[in-house]
Amino acid sequence: MNTTYGSYLQVPELLSLQKPLSVHPEHKRPEHDEMLFIIIHQVYELWFKQQLHEGDGLVRSLTAGDHVQACSTLKRMLTILKTMVQQIDVLETMTPVSFLSFRSFLSSSSGFQSWQFREFEFLLGNKNPRVLAHNPAGSSEHAAIAARWEKPTLWDAFAQFLAGRGHAVPSELLKRDVTQPIAENADFQNTLLEVYRGHPTERSVCELLVDLDEGVQEWRYRHVKMVERTIGFKQGTGGSPGAAYLRTTLFAPLFPDLWAIRTRL
Repeated sequence: MNTTYGSYLQVPELLSLQKPLSVHPEHKRPEHDEMLFIIIHQVYELWFKQQLHEGDGLVRSLTAGDHVQACSTLKRMLTILKTMVQQIDVLETMTPVSFLSFRSFLSSSSGFQSWQFREFEFLLGNKNPRVLAHNPAGSSEHAAIAARWEKPTLWDAFAQFLAGRGHAVPSELLKRDVTQPIAENADFQNTLLEVYRGHPTERSVCELLVDLDEGVQEWRYRHVKMVERTIGFKQGTGGSPGAAYLRTTLFAPLFPDLWAIRTRL
């Protein structure tokens, strides 16, 4: 059997996955904008899958001390992140009235249940045990998040990378409990200052991590404003807090030490 474009990418199967639930009261067909809503979120899930794929590769590269591959992977992740942000422009072409026309059909579903996004957050070091409750215990989704909870973060791999290149990395950072939040470390900041002042190779990795941190913050901000623009401060779908909660996630750096040193350079 010859491999075709459609069979390789499983296009027929892919195009069969968009199943609107709404029914227009007059025309007896799905509300027009529900298709856009489904496709945008399915594409996001595909990008989350790719970001996890790249992020796991980045952890391996950093741990192995391969700065060339690490930088290449970070640049790809940043480009994907820009695309993820730009997708919000497409979603914002949907008016609040359009969204409300099918919102009730979403029932208890919520973006809070996106286990791949939670995995991505955990990979980046933003680990919150409360998110495990968004998917039922015993489900494959819950298991995926729980497994990611136990894994070292990107920051842990970065610390190993610097240690492997002979820089002084505090032992408590190298042996830290990877399920705990990433906290500022004054001793590590001193090392980072030395890196910035005299080690351009390692500094380039640092700056790409700052770019990633800033990019994630930009995505969060755009997401919050999109939600506010669409539903204001109403409760989110599935009973989630909506924009009120999302606002609390803004401007919290993933890698605080890389930001703290700025005032000392």
